[in-house]
This record gives sequence, C-alpha cells and structure tokens, in this order.
Amino acid sequence: MSKRVLLVEDEPNIIEAVSFLLSRDGWHVDTHSDGGTAVAKVQELEPDLVVLDHMLPGKSGMDILTELRGDAAYKDLPILMLTARGQMRDRALAEEAGVSRFMTKPFSNTEVLNAVRDLTRA
Repeated sequence: MSKRVLLVEDEPNIIEAVSFLLSRDGWHVDTHSDGGTAVAKVQELEPDLVVLDHMLPGKSGMDILTELRGDAAYKDLPILMLTARGQMRDRALAEEAGVSRFMTKPFSNTEVLNAVRDLTRA
C-alpha cells in the first residue's frame, strides 16, 4: 500500500508538478487549495505527510501548522512547508511552530523527493 501525502497548495503549476513527482515515486497524492479548510482535510484523510504552502487563501500555512501542532494527534505528523518567502525570519517562525522541513520556491524535484523520503523514513 502506498503512503498518502496531502499537498496543500493553491498554485496550479506547483500542484501539477509535485503531484506528478510524488505519484511517480509511489505516493497517493491528495490535493487541497483552501487554507481555511486544510486542517479539516488533514483530519479527514489522515495523511502520512503534509506538504504545506506558506501563503494560502483562507488561512496561512503558518496558522495551519500551529493549529496542527497544537493537536496531540498531529504533533509528530511530518510537515514540509514550501514557500516563496525564503527570509530567515519566516524559516525561524516555521521552525518555532514545529515544521519538520522548510523549503523555498523554486525547488528542484530532487530536493522535494529527498525531503519527503527523509521525513517518512521509518
């Protein structure tokens, strides 16, 4: 059985690219584009990993991350945050909130695959 990833991203090109990349690597990829309902989607799907955009409509990735980490059921869920905002302050805030890995856009396919594999290695 393949592992399940939830990609929370609102940019169609990134959704397509990351979905293709991870599917080809054996992942079952679910996508969601609304930050306001992303936590409910995580609760519904119970993914093995969340790939989370920083800037989303409805609720920011940082708020979603904070909400997930505040729930004991998701404190150990691997979360890879993708962002076009690569400033050190954004990275520091994400790390304080409990992000598992932080990656700036643009990123390479190899970077994403390595991060996902590292975060889900048993």
